[in-house]
Amino acid sequence: MSAEKRPASDDPGAGQLVVKRQKPGSSTALSRRDGASGSDALVHSAVRTSNLEAPLMELSGHSGEIFSAKFNPTGDLIASGSMDRNILLWKSSGTCDNYGVLTGHRGAVLDLQWSRDSEILYTASADMHLASWDLTSGTRIRRYIGHEEIINTMDVSRRGEELLISGSDDGTIGIWDPRTKNAADYIETEFPITAVAVSEAGNEIYSGGIDNDIKVWDMRKKAVVYSMLGHNDTITSLRVSPDSQSLLSYSHDSTAKTWDIRPFAPTERHIRTFDGAQMGIEKNLVRASWDKAGKKIAVGAGDGTVIIWSNDNGKLLYKLPGHKGTVNCAEFTPGEEPVILSASSDRRMLLGELR
Repeated sequence: MSAEKRPASDDPGAGQLVVKRQKPGSSTALSRRDGASGSDALVHSAVRTSNLEAPLMELSGHSGEIFSAKFNPTGDLIASGSMDRNILLWKSSGTCDNYGVLTGHRGAVLDLQWSRDSEILYTASADMHLASWDLTSGTRIRRYIGHEEIINTMDVSRRGEELLISGSDDGTIGIWDPRTKNAADYIETEFPITAVAVSEAGNEIYSGGIDNDIKVWDMRKKAVVYSMLGHNDTITSLRVSPDSQSLLSYSHDSTAKTWDIRPFAPTERHIRTFDGAQMGIEKNLVRASWDKAGKKIAVGAGDGTVIIWSNDNGKLLYKLPGHKGTVNCAEFTPGEEPVILSASSDRRMLLGELR
């Protein structure tokens, strides 16, 4: 997933890498010239697997660490949130153009989610507010008020009425109707919440925090149904699998784990532990993801790499370099192409083909 950057050579037959430098808010195609022929044609040394202009695209434009980046439900678009308080909008194919900027948060944008129809973006910020954005006009629809500390994480329900779920350092999980600025309800907990996810059916909320435990809440009763224990440090990411039967977690203990979340699963719900993605010294809230088929798991690492495992057997499939800082999130496209997106503290995103 990386392309080596080397200085240009005076030898026309050297076949050196050419990196096109562009203005901020743009993408860079990392590709080779055909040095032997002297032409500017791309060398197709491998079968291409996507509609990207090059096998690896660099998306630059943020002036601060990028904490969250996600594809829209169809995989055509990308939104990214940063320490610079801005949200950038991108095309996810071709030249990966930056087509919009959303401004208005007064703190770092720590998490974001697309609406099901891709017309609205929801964001969570260190300014203690959630926000919704009209992606047609580029304007903020609403600011959601109620949390008393940094909002670390959020999720959106996938069925029925669209609800927002948020987790904050104030120890509460917020449940929001996006049409109303105040929360519909809160679940009070004893510790700061650093990761949340909603079940496919929308009746349960999964939460993780600095107490290292994953709790499963009945949304209506606001009570813990069961807990899943095994991590030894703060939970930074929770994601429900595409088939809704497993939960993926990642933690500051540098392990990812999968859990059986079927209603009548055995008492011991832990399925597998994945090692190899080392947490950086920054201790950011690194996010993990599933691929569309639920066959692969991806996590960013503190050494600037993306680690991808097989969910079936736990085997390490890829260790993808390319970043110069902690990779804070790694996202598989929900589309058909084998493409992965990574966002880093180095203020860049990379969009690359998997083979």
